[in-house]
Amino acid sequence: MEMLFLPHLRDSTLKALDGVAEGSPLAPLPRALIQLGLAASVTSLDRGALSVAVAAAYDRGATPTQVQEVIALVSGLGVHSLMISAVIVLEEAQRRGLVPADNMLDTQRQALWDARVGDDPFWADFEREMPGFLKALLVLSPDSFTGFFDYCAIPWKSGTVPARVKELIAMASDATPAHRFGPGFRVHLGNALKLGCGRTEILEALGLAAAAPTHRGTP
Repeated sequence: MEMLFLPHLRDSTLKALDGVAEGSPLAPLPRALIQLGLAASVTSLDRGALSVAVAAAYDRGATPTQVQEVIALVSGLGVHSLMISAVIVLEEAQRRGLVPADNMLDTQRQALWDARVGDDPFWADFEREMPGFLKALLVLSPDSFTGFFDYCAIPWKSGTVPARVKELIAMASDATPAHRFGPGFRVHLGNALKLGCGRTEILEALGLAAAAPTHRGTP
């Protein structure tokens, strides 16, 4: 399948897919859930597209719990504001002498770090894409740090949507022309591949991302 879309992600995508088996195309329900996630994203806010996507998801057998799980998942796009700002905010505060420059964690913050991050390999992969974010956020605001983990965990608690489908949804949401969040895209692409998604599913999901509803806003 030739990749004629999302040129800003072409190179990293094709590199990641090198040697990956073609696999099966997206089944109707996962396809509908990906389209639902794209329509519900804050980068769209198109009520008409969302209404169509919700109806299509139900038509293909989705439950209300699954629909809400997908919407909760993509609502987490807002945390990308934290991800791109935390290191900048901390470094500027340190430059001005407003925060100690050593980045040492006090007892409370170290306990939060150990409980939330520890030696989990997921967060090691995440750190490679967003170096310094988690520690900077923790130094700046333990409440924001805790809230980040708690909110992002919500769509993974019920588990009514398979993890591989959620990774495809998150990957597609990060790949839309209106969002283009490369670090998240690469993390979720890697997770989708680890969970057994094939080349065809990945490229079909990215095709849906390229055709995502444009941002309409909410009157």
